[in-house]
Amino acid sequence: MAKIGKRLKTAQAAFGEKTNLSVEDAVALVKAAASAKFDETVEVAINLGVDPRHADQMVRGVVSLPNGTGKTVRVAVFARGAKADEAKAAGADIVGAEELMQSIQGGTIDFDRCIATPDMMPLVGRLGKILGPRNLMPNPKVGTVTMDVATAVANAKGGEVQFKVEKAGIIHAGVGKVSFDTEKLAQNIRAMVDAVSKAKPAGAKGAYMRKVSISSTMGPGVSLDLSSATAN
Repeated sequence: MAKIGKRLKTAQAAFGEKTNLSVEDAVALVKAAASAKFDETVEVAINLGVDPRHADQMVRGVVSLPNGTGKTVRVAVFARGAKADEAKAAGADIVGAEELMQSIQGGTIDFDRCIATPDMMPLVGRLGKILGPRNLMPNPKVGTVTMDVATAVANAKGGEVQFKVEKAGIIHAGVGKVSFDTEKLAQNIRAMVDAVSKAKPAGAKGAYMRKVSISSTMGPGVSLDLSSATAN
């Protein structure tokens, strides 16, 4: 069993038996307990009543957080000609076609988001086994297969977060930094929960959203009162 460090023990003691807090109270607690030497990410975990092994219960989508993520996102774009120029002008970090595919096949994946124009998908499709497990495969459902590459690049760099349910029925996502003020983090958390709520699949039965918790990168988690998390 992994040894629990003093910092985590102190944080756990501060959390005590506190559960089902309002979003603002939970954020304040997480911020106060964050003591790492770097600006920790505030992460949300949403437990859903779905079985993603069934296609009609898959949950995925995208949300633009009102206050951004606080993270620098590196964007790669598969495009040629005028669309490649458009992507570069919009701030894409890497733009290419065959040479970009070969670089990825060689093991270089120096980006956090991958965008492609529709005509490039036969090429990108060869990278499915590499990009798919990393949740980097371009997908029209989340706006990363598009002719409007400039908007896609701007969204990726401006606080857009993609989410996809994991095998255990949980969605994890970063929603800001502990340096953000409480109100901004609360707004981001509610935007994330709202987006997941709206992404409820047709095959979901019974209680859809079962539990929402937040934590910092190095800290313990605390559960939120669902009515507070879903309030707009």
